[in-house]
Amino acid sequence: MHEQHDFPFLREILLFLLLAGILIPLLQRLRINQVLGFLAAGALAGPFGLGLLAPQFHWLAWLTFPAGEGVSALGELGVLFLMFMIGLELSMARLWAMRGWVFGIGGAQVLLSAAALACALHLAGQAWLSSAILGLVLSLSSTAVVMQLLNQQHTTGTKLGQAAFAVLMLQDLAVVPLLIVIGALGKGSGDADATTMLVLISIAKAGGAIALIYLAGRRVVHPLFRTFTRHHQPDVFMALILLVTFGMASLSAAAGLSMALGALIAGLLLAETEFRHEVELMIEPFKGLLMGLFFMTVGMQMDAREMIAAPLWLAGAVLGLLLIKGIVVAGLFRLGRLNWGRAIEGGLLLGQGGEFAFIIIGYAVGAQLVDGAFGSRIMLAVGLSLFVTPLLARLGRAIGARWEQAHQPAARQLEQDELDSVRGRIIIAGFGRVGQQLAKLLKEQNIPFIAFENNAKLVAQFHAGGLPVYFGNAAQSELLRRVSAGDAPAIVLTMDHPASAMHAVRGIRREFPGVPLFARARDERNAHALASAGATVVVPETLEASLQLSAFVLEAMGLDARRVDAIIDAERDVFEASLAQAAQHKPL
Repeated sequence: MHEQHDFPFLREILLFLLLAGILIPLLQRLRINQVLGFLAAGALAGPFGLGLLAPQFHWLAWLTFPAGEGVSALGELGVLFLMFMIGLELSMARLWAMRGWVFGIGGAQVLLSAAALACALHLAGQAWLSSAILGLVLSLSSTAVVMQLLNQQHTTGTKLGQAAFAVLMLQDLAVVPLLIVIGALGKGSGDADATTMLVLISIAKAGGAIALIYLAGRRVVHPLFRTFTRHHQPDVFMALILLVTFGMASLSAAAGLSMALGALIAGLLLAETEFRHEVELMIEPFKGLLMGLFFMTVGMQMDAREMIAAPLWLAGAVLGLLLIKGIVVAGLFRLGRLNWGRAIEGGLLLGQGGEFAFIIIGYAVGAQLVDGAFGSRIMLAVGLSLFVTPLLARLGRAIGARWEQAHQPAARQLEQDELDSVRGRIIIAGFGRVGQQLAKLLKEQNIPFIAFENNAKLVAQFHAGGLPVYFGNAAQSELLRRVSAGDAPAIVLTMDHPASAMHAVRGIRREFPGVPLFARARDERNAHALASAGATVVVPETLEASLQLSAFVLEAMGLDARRVDAIIDAERDVFEASLAQAAQHKPL
């Protein structure tokens, strides 16, 4: 009897896992942007790449993705998790803290870029409706590519990095009304007034449905997580994440909206809870895989044969997209008081099309609002713009640095005068509870300090109270050089995330080997690792808590206070000796 596999899309899943297992470590080793790597792999192994040769070479069928339900299913799954992760990055507190940049500069960027691109598309022969839809879609940039580039350059904490992040947040939010409007236009008739009324009604209904889902979700999700995570079981936590994601996606679909919108709402709901960071840690091992799933399926939709059929058209489309968006972004960033060099850098960084173009154009083509062949060419142009973005980002960084050196000596001197006032201060990295307590004691003893914190809400709160707390990542060597960390009496790392602390110790020791470096550790194992990396003094939370608790117990049992102190000091000396030994064997 002929045996059939009941497992759906098994070959596609196995091929994706094989490619991901090879690509992820290879791209990390070669320092190639993972998004671009997965796009290229999808285009190569997709139905328009090597898949075209599969009928002639049958063995290629095992190494390529055919056009069909398997690829579509993988793509839908990738879209859901991409939207969920974007929702998790957004939060009301974050949006409100950066509201001027998000809704002012970000909103202006989308509207101005969309208007200019729509006019260009109409001049190229497209109908006004199609031009308007594509103009709005192309006004969005790639959050995944830009944020990865900013992280690689360690510039997320700079003014340019924060400006780019604010614009990307608004663009991510703009996807929601775009999906709603396209769904409504797809159901409309030829009558303009009737279609306009249908769009307005659809927006009102969708807005009500989203508000209802969001409010109901807040009532359910938070208590659900608090109830079922008391025992700290990772499997239960992961099950709840999947339940919320797919549950919200199903509710959104039942309300007549897209499942991707529901996944975005799920991320937003969890971003507002105290479980946000735990969720981020839980999905971190899968983040690269899920992002790869989405971008590989996007790459499969790119038909490279168009590059041969219309090379000049594609080159002109990519150049026009980068030019129009670059000019708009650079002008708005200059209005936001970035210097011209950094404004131009921002324009080059955000000039590409975004990953949402592949989702929204696909919906628009399905709704017969955009011609299928033209939509395919636009998606290919967006893909090509993504590929050139790393080169443009490097060019923009060089332009920004050169401009500051050549055109702003006065401003640079003024900035240096301000920085001179913080030279010689203790630098506190992280301003949570430990950092705040340290700052309190230093202030009482009139010892000057400066603190850096990644939480914008905390920074705004304490900075308004007159404390020298600034937004930024103190692990960034560029930031530390600007505050003359080499002259600091000490640098104190108070962050409670082991990976962040280790990254900071290594970076600081590489740039400032002679500065005393005090670090907070989660436990003894983490403390030994930090000492090996070069920390001068490491204080593990668990050890100090256990020693103090032991001292209270021994005194309660009648031991003399001096003897208790001697016992505790002896235990502490043993640990410090082990740390000194670890520091002697630190890697070169």
